[in-house]
Amino acid sequence: MTKKTKKKKSRSSSGSEPLLKGVLEVTRSGRGFVIVPGLEEDILIRPEDLKNAMDGDTVRVKLTSGYDAKLKGKITEVVQRGRTEFIGTLQMNRGFGFVLGDKEKGLPDIYIPAENLNNAKNGQKVVARILRWEKEDKRPVGAIVSVLDEEKAGDIAMKETLLEKGFPLTFSDAAMEVAGRISDIITKEELSKRKDVRGTLTFTIDPEDAKDFDDAISFRILKNGNYEIGVHIADVSHYVVPGTALDDEAYFRATSVYLPDRVNPMLPEHISNVLCSLRPDEDKLAFSAIFQLNEKAEVKQYWLGKTVIRSNRRYTYEDAQQIIETGTGDNAEVLLTVHKLAQRLRQSRFDEGAINFNSTEVRFKLDEHGAPVGIVLKVSKEANQLIEELMLLANKYVAESASKVKINNKTLPFPYRIHDTPDEEKLLPFIAFANKFGYRFDSSSAEAIAASFDKLLRDIKGRPEEAVLQQLGIRTMAKAKYTSSNIGHYGLGFENYCHFTSPIRRYPDIMVHRILLDILEDRAKVDKKLEEKCKHCSDRERAAMEAERSANKYKQVEYMQQFVGEEFDAIISGVSKYGFWAETVAHLCEGMVSMASLSEYDTFKHSEADYALIGLRTGTKFTMGDKVRIQVVAANLEKRHLDYHWVQPASSSKPGKKRSSGKSSRQKGSRQGGK
Repeated sequence: MTKKTKKKKSRSSSGSEPLLKGVLEVTRSGRGFVIVPGLEEDILIRPEDLKNAMDGDTVRVKLTSGYDAKLKGKITEVVQRGRTEFIGTLQMNRGFGFVLGDKEKGLPDIYIPAENLNNAKNGQKVVARILRWEKEDKRPVGAIVSVLDEEKAGDIAMKETLLEKGFPLTFSDAAMEVAGRISDIITKEELSKRKDVRGTLTFTIDPEDAKDFDDAISFRILKNGNYEIGVHIADVSHYVVPGTALDDEAYFRATSVYLPDRVNPMLPEHISNVLCSLRPDEDKLAFSAIFQLNEKAEVKQYWLGKTVIRSNRRYTYEDAQQIIETGTGDNAEVLLTVHKLAQRLRQSRFDEGAINFNSTEVRFKLDEHGAPVGIVLKVSKEANQLIEELMLLANKYVAESASKVKINNKTLPFPYRIHDTPDEEKLLPFIAFANKFGYRFDSSSAEAIAASFDKLLRDIKGRPEEAVLQQLGIRTMAKAKYTSSNIGHYGLGFENYCHFTSPIRRYPDIMVHRILLDILEDRAKVDKKLEEKCKHCSDRERAAMEAERSANKYKQVEYMQQFVGEEFDAIISGVSKYGFWAETVAHLCEGMVSMASLSEYDTFKHSEADYALIGLRTGTKFTMGDKVRIQVVAANLEKRHLDYHWVQPASSSKPGKKRSSGKSSRQKGSRQGGK
């Protein structure tokens, strides 16, 4: 079926154009494009037809043309704002003011009445919230939320990063009012409805700086010699009730966002860090998955339900790792037993088709002002794997239980976490590239591909091509997402999987808790809007990841400013027709060596099949994974971009060409970085 035929099918029976719903993207030129699910082509919106819609808004659009040409339309209604808070400069005018929007990003000026100025002064940088924007109004009406300290450029950049992706900096008064009414007293009536496991040894293992402990582990040895391991998750759904302003805001955010210097939480701090946090020596409400395992870590029985727990000990990952490595410390015998079982669960996963990719994560060391003073690599050790495997186990069995429930002979819709098989368009070039290193792939089935990946990852361990093949292998993978249509999780090798274990920071986990409780109480019903909710959560997850990447890039550039003009060893991390990206070995900071800067040495062409740039005269080749020497020439904070130059080896320097001195390069880079 051609595109044209598909478009004709969208006409209504009366011949009038139907209204379509989608998300608006506004370009720098001021034109908009509405992305409608199911339409293969985006709908072009001229600036004069945007009405009061902004980038990221969910809108309804009426087609004005497009069945025989490019799709064009007019926006008729804003269904939901993508964001309501903006950073700008306040301009006063006879007692009222305007917060000036970024015109390059198509943002409007926000009218601020006198009563909403919140003591802000003319010329100050502020955060403004849009309160209303009627169709007939040229500008939205808003209020000043807070005044920003312009000397703290990094703080403003982090806040702008969150706002650009639609994550409010503060909670609404209505949500805070609901949160403030929640009692922290556990009543006798509530206790009577729950399994009491306060008498069982229970502990948490979290990062050193964590405040929201949403999972705890309990352990005891049963009379039959088996082990009982409880995975206890904060019962957020007990406190966050559907239909309240608090739940509405948690759903809108859908996730906490973790930036280098702060957390933008999904729930107010008192709920995240106090009420629901499984802190030691406090009775807490939990939703639990309790397993009976034998020596081989085989699940013999399991129970799902609501509990009351009491954590006896809080471990950091470093505490637990030391006990695993030394065999000594508080509850050492218990931790060593749980560690042994977790490692067996892990091995079983890989034996059954899970793919063992290891992604590199970095963490910034920050000074008291939030400025980066160092960068360290996050290493996943056995203590991390212990928690990871038990969380995976709980998620798997919760999803498996839900998958068996039927209503009217149909499987109950449930918020699964799915991961599709690799994209063939990405996989085939990767297989061809791996073949050049002598690695063979069996692509006859999804299971064969997973087995080939796992063998490859074992075989390349410690070899020069390890980094490039692992990185490219990850890129072939589909993105995991939430959906009510279960196809399993390819990367984990699970037929059924969901997110159950982090309801403090992920809304899908709250949805899972609610539906699971309905199942356990035999009152499950079909939620007709579940797929829409899953899509929203997937979209917000992507937005959070983009915010986190953008913030990390800002901190990288901020950190590398001090090294403009200096040279470092680096690894090529990507190639394109514009040049190649290189990541410094010392700091893991990525910058670009542009094709323009390479043109002084040779004319290069981009070879997609080889993931390389190849010099037409010299034959010089830059391939992903190659080691190179680079010089930092510019660090542009506004664009969040690092410019590197390739430092030619002495043997390849051209006659008559002098390498620039560090001093002159530093001066040049500083000027470029200030643009």
